[in-house]
Amino acid sequence: MRVDVLALQRFYASPLGTVAQRAASARLSAIWPKADALDVLGLGYAAPYLERFRSGARRVVAMMPADQGAERWPADAPTLTALGEEARLPFMDAVFDRVLMVHALEESDAAHAMLREAWRVMAPEGRLVVIAANRWSWWAQADATPFGRGRPYSRAQLADLLADAMFQPVASARALYAPPMPWTPFVRTADAFERVGEVMWPALGGLVLMEAVKRLYATTARSKGRVLLANAPTKAEHPAPPEPSGH
Repeated sequence: MRVDVLALQRFYASPLGTVAQRAASARLSAIWPKADALDVLGLGYAAPYLERFRSGARRVVAMMPADQGAERWPADAPTLTALGEEARLPFMDAVFDRVLMVHALEESDAAHAMLREAWRVMAPEGRLVVIAANRWSWWAQADATPFGRGRPYSRAQLADLLADAMFQPVASARALYAPPMPWTPFVRTADAFERVGEVMWPALGGLVLMEAVKRLYATTARSKGRVLLANAPTKAEHPAPPEPSGH
């Protein structure tokens, strides 16, 4: 079951949510410095991370799953929020140049179908960034935050999932090294945790970010299995053993 949109709003309005947003946004800005004249889609609960693209992008849309609920975003302009089923997105094929997934895959009952829908609505060579809870982190164990809900991912697991949906992973990063505790000293020193954590314990960042490119033709784990099955010789195709010669 997905985290309710009201719980997500409360989290991002809290000091701890601000820490998480700031840490993830810093890594995201390194991967996507800008999206000028591009069409951008956010899936899951990506609104806190989409604001930076509004000024330059041609179009920005926040698509929120029906099981989660939607909020009006942005608050100071006509709404850019859509509500729908994650496995049947209400958009035409090949529309978006950039897709950002946040609070999306971890709680999805159909992660592969969600990724395939993202693939469908992306332009050729479009780019996807997934921000997900890192399974090796403290944040993945903290039930009091949205990142402690659902299924967290390791970097290898996320890469395999993306590759199986016909995406080619091209870059990754980790973020959010401060402990998932609202204790004021930890919140105030969150930026220091980011600098030190990236050097001292890089595998323990609370979030993993992965960028992938849409490929029109790709060999996935699923397709490999089908090819092997299709190419397997049948019984009739095996040559009959030679008949013994009579003397």
